[in-house]
Amino acid sequence: METNTQDELKAHLMATSEEFRTLAAQHHELHQQLEVLEAKHHLTDEEQMDEVRLKKQKLRLKDQMNEFLAKSRAQQVA
Repeated sequence: METNTQDELKAHLMATSEEFRTLAAQHHELHQQLEVLEAKHHLTDEEQMDEVRLKKQKLRLKDQMNEFLAKSRAQQVA
């Protein structure tokens, strides 16, 4: 596979890697949960804590996905 743009690499991994698909699905689910919270005009203390927790989890997943992309990019070059 030739060197691809990040979007092409993501599409390739979505098609070929169950692990990457799982990370992406979890990231998307957290994004949807955050959208629900952010749509509210006022958050309770518990909802505010949930929002912070969800943002941290989402960031961890994004970091894992970026590591996966970096490894895949490195394998393409090698």
